[in-house]
Amino acid sequence: MMAAQEMGVIGNAPVVRDVSVSAYTVPTDYPESDGTLAWDKTTLVLVHASAADKTGMGYTYADVATAELIKQTLTPIILGTNAMAIPACWSAMRHAIRNLGRPGICSMAIAAVDFALWDLKAKLLDLPLVSLLGAAQPSIEIYGSGGFTSYPISKLQKQLGGWAEQGIKAVKMKIGREPDNDVDRVKAAREAVGSSVALYVDANGAYSRKQALSMAKQFEEFGVSWFEEPVTSDDLEGLRLVRDRAPAGMDIAAGEYGYDVLYFKRMLDAGAVDVQQGDASRCAGVSEFLRVSALCDAANIPMSAHTSPSLHLHPCCSLSRLRNIEYFHDHVRIEKIFFDGVIQPVDGRLHPDLSRPGMGLELKQIDAQRYTV
Repeated sequence: MMAAQEMGVIGNAPVVRDVSVSAYTVPTDYPESDGTLAWDKTTLVLVHASAADKTGMGYTYADVATAELIKQTLTPIILGTNAMAIPACWSAMRHAIRNLGRPGICSMAIAAVDFALWDLKAKLLDLPLVSLLGAAQPSIEIYGSGGFTSYPISKLQKQLGGWAEQGIKAVKMKIGREPDNDVDRVKAAREAVGSSVALYVDANGAYSRKQALSMAKQFEEFGVSWFEEPVTSDDLEGLRLVRDRAPAGMDIAAGEYGYDVLYFKRMLDAGAVDVQQGDASRCAGVSEFLRVSALCDAANIPMSAHTSPSLHLHPCCSLSRLRNIEYFHDHVRIEKIFFDGVIQPVDGRLHPDLSRPGMGLELKQIDAQRYTV
């Protein structure tokens, strides 16, 4: 008689029998830059994990090296494990990368696998992922995000104005590369979206402390209500300074570069932000994202999901304090190319499709193939 594990079960639980990883690089549709970086392509690392007759999918936006790490280091850890025991799988992956360092590609690699395992578990139970996690909200508000510093004013206004016309109630633009031009660009953005749409700005840490305070005062004239990374996120004292002295109607946001729960604890303990950003594709997946949310609850600080809207939708709907999801131009474009089941916004909100199990996404292999690395 075959052993239970050889038959694909441990006790009554299905075993992870296959893990595959692939990487795809997609050129941008226009040169892009923010306050501290410029880029012309984005790489998506995709993981499939199978058990019984179901396959789960997860992904992250990272370097191709992340795919190799998954293949060589994480896949052997996951094969043969209980597909229902995600905390045990997550802990084993974290242990396996001990000598490689937790931040960066290691955490993003874990994220892609963790998402695949959560998607797989939900499919094994024939549930939408949000139902497995426990729904707290039926939908999540989004904000349109792009407005890159490489965009001429006409393109900036067309993009942001287009989101406003679609009923999206907040938009975000990049600033900081040419500070002398930032006030004029913010003014142009306000003209494009009108007075009823919230206007966010993101400096990606490009300003000094005093410079950020000066810019915040000038942005107040145009109703900017969200100032993201006015100084580098490594400068928690600087973030706290700007938060304390910024106009009362302007929230300070940061946290997209957090890879583990301790990073977020330090930021919250410092009182550095009004809105704590988190990115499940960077901070080791759904499993750690939920822990970050618990910290935010304890600190009475709202949380916002950074980019990857299709990836974040179901986990975010399970969080009662989640404020919004970043509807980031690059990732929206890529997810529409790559996946069947991508949700379109309605009145500025995303509603998960409860008729589909897991995250509700399936890879469009023919469309994705041309971008294979």
